[in-house]
Parts: sequence; C-alpha cells; structure tokens
Amino acid sequence: MKKLSILFVCVLLFAACKDNPVVKKAKEVKDNVSNTQKVIKESTKMQDDIKELSEATPLTNDEMKAWLPAELSGMKRTSFKTGAMGMMNIASVEATYATEDKSRSFKVEVIDGAGEMGALSTAGLRMAFSMDFEEETESKTRKTVKKNGVKAIEEYDKRRNQSVIQFMQDNRFYIKATGENMEMKELWDLIEDIEIDELG
Repeated sequence: MKKLSILFVCVLLFAACKDNPVVKKAKEVKDNVSNTQKVIKESTKMQDDIKELSEATPLTNDEMKAWLPAELSGMKRTSFKTGAMGMMNIASVEATYATEDKSRSFKVEVIDGAGEMGALSTAGLRMAFSMDFEEETESKTRKTVKKNGVKAIEEYDKRRNQSVIQFMQDNRFYIKATGENMEMKELWDLIEDIEIDELG
C-alpha cells in the first residue's frame, strides 16, 4: 500500500511538472543537442559527397526542360524557366502547372547540386534537412517528415490552403514544390507523378 501511495505521488508530481518552464527548457536543450549531433554527423558525411558532386557535370538547360512534362495530373504547364542561376554556374529549372480555371496550381523548383558552385549552394540546404523539428501557429505548421525514405520539410498555410514541400533528391537535387489550394497529400501525389527520380 505504501509503495502504491509513493507511485501515485510520483505520477502527480510528473503531471504537475509537465508544463513547468524548467522542464520545457530542458526538453528544448535536449532537442538542440540532438539536432547539433545530427548536423555534425551530416557535415562529416557531406565532405565526400561535396567533392564527388563538385566533379560531376550539371544538367544542361535542355536536359532540365526535357524532364518537365507538358501536362501533369490534368493540369497544363503554364510557364517554365531554366538557367535562372546560370551566372553562378548552377543549373536550375522551375515550372508552374494550373487547372483550366486557375483555381489550383502546382509549382516545382529544382537546383542541381552538381558542379563546384552547385555542390556548395546545396550543402547548407542539406544541413537543414538533417534536423528534426515541428512548429505550429494559428495560421501555419512547419515540420520535418520522412517520406519514401527521404527527409523533407513540410509547410502548410491554413489560411491560404497552400502546401510547400522541400527535400533533397539523391543528395544532389534540391526540390521545392508548392501547391495552391492543395492539401499536403495531394502535393506529395503530384511530386510522385512528376517523377523526380528521373532527374539526372
């Protein structure tokens, strides 16, 4: 009976401490340490990858354009742009797709991490994907997820019904997909339909 009473008191104390600022701060510190360790581990692994990528040949504008479909899940391509970062010797492409009434749209942006400048430009982005976090406000949510073996950052704007997904494909291509008037699942489906893994 005495042991049961002690256990009951411990449970009550834990419940009381759960919202304690000190307990919250300790959790934040623990999360920060965990993320720092992940960043250090990722940066060590990245050194070899950056060397390999810097020696690789970036895709050409024509190759980037050829990858883009003219139509995607019933949405027609309304615009595209290649070579926007060409002055920095970084291969890139972006395209927008929309429904006929323009009520829904999908935009995909790609940066090729090959070449010296490309490898350096995507290194910082890749570090961001090594961390774990989750944030929520009245209007937005932002968190890291793992989908099909790929670490990604999901952002959702509740007021605008806008979904954004960012990730690294094959540790080389930085991908940013934006869906207007689109739930997160729909955006992931479009990413699958556009066949990101066909890049390179």
